[in-house]
Amino acid sequence: MTRIKAAVCHEFGKPLHVEDIDLRAPENDEIEVTLGAVAICHSDISFANGDWGGFLPAVYGHEAAGRVSAVGDNVRGLDIGDHVVVTLIRACGHCSNCSGGAPTICETPVDGVEGPIKTAEGAPLMQAMACGAFAEKVVVAQSQVVKIPESVPFASASLLACGVITGVGAVVNAAALRPGQDVVVIGAGGVGLNAIQGARIAGARRIIAVDMSEEKLEIAKEFGATDGVLATGDTPWRDAKKAIGRGADAVFVTVGVSAVYDQAPRYLGYGGKVVMVGMPKSGESSTYEPVMMAAVSQGMVGSKMGDVVIQRDIPWMVDMYQQDRLKLDELVSGRWRLDQINEAIEDTKSGSAKRNVIEFDI
Repeated sequence: MTRIKAAVCHEFGKPLHVEDIDLRAPENDEIEVTLGAVAICHSDISFANGDWGGFLPAVYGHEAAGRVSAVGDNVRGLDIGDHVVVTLIRACGHCSNCSGGAPTICETPVDGVEGPIKTAEGAPLMQAMACGAFAEKVVVAQSQVVKIPESVPFASASLLACGVITGVGAVVNAAALRPGQDVVVIGAGGVGLNAIQGARIAGARRIIAVDMSEEKLEIAKEFGATDGVLATGDTPWRDAKKAIGRGADAVFVTVGVSAVYDQAPRYLGYGGKVVMVGMPKSGESSTYEPVMMAAVSQGMVGSKMGDVVIQRDIPWMVDMYQQDRLKLDELVSGRWRLDQINEAIEDTKSGSAKRNVIEFDI
């Protein structure tokens, strides 16, 4: 076992504790990654708040990048020293979904409580989302990582593990957006900005950002939004349709608020679809008028992690970044140390941050 520092959640809704934990060596197809950066995603905050339940104590964090520092006996194609992005997408490779090209919805369960980490006293410790990356090191399956060029900074690379692939992937994979189509993105936070980037890259005609903040709407235009609509109005969908000249072909809900899902179909044009990205609390529900959607061939589809195949999509996005066609550096709004993680989380909760990143000296 290796002794490392990690931010541990002992009680939902309470500050995380930075403390020593034990990390076992990688086995079989696992690799150990010494982290250079881990970003704070709203999903981590939701888990730590208890919105989705789960075992405690736990180590959250799932948006990371670092350097391979050890490998299991069955690892192929990765060497110690390689730079990698670490994702939560742990794909078995043989279930029906993995075999069908949908590794983000792998059906093989992972027992995070019996994973590679334990408390310093040897008690069970949950490796949340098969990552547990609010820590100095992680041990994960090889299927969860993608090798990247050393020229990509760890802070920027970490965003490719979740926020970027979720937003861009929702557009190019889940919606299969075509050039010339019109898009509404509800929520101009970290994932929303990447959905906007995805729509720009895919050749959307109009990209309407909808948010509660004028400041965020201005930032959205820097990432490719053609128009901004304040969600504080009585009927923001009408403002969006006015800007487009019609209803949208695709509406991306990137916030985890059930009330927003109630409104999302109102932005659609005939034949349009709502792509459901943001995740509300468990047990919450939304309502629709299905006869209207059926009458004009509208639909709704969920998109987990942008429906990506990481070995295909992350290298493409890295290449786009290197061509200055995909913004990564500009998404990093704050840099923090591990012992500042609670401050970084509070700053993220305020809604002003695009992405806060915890950096490590490696």
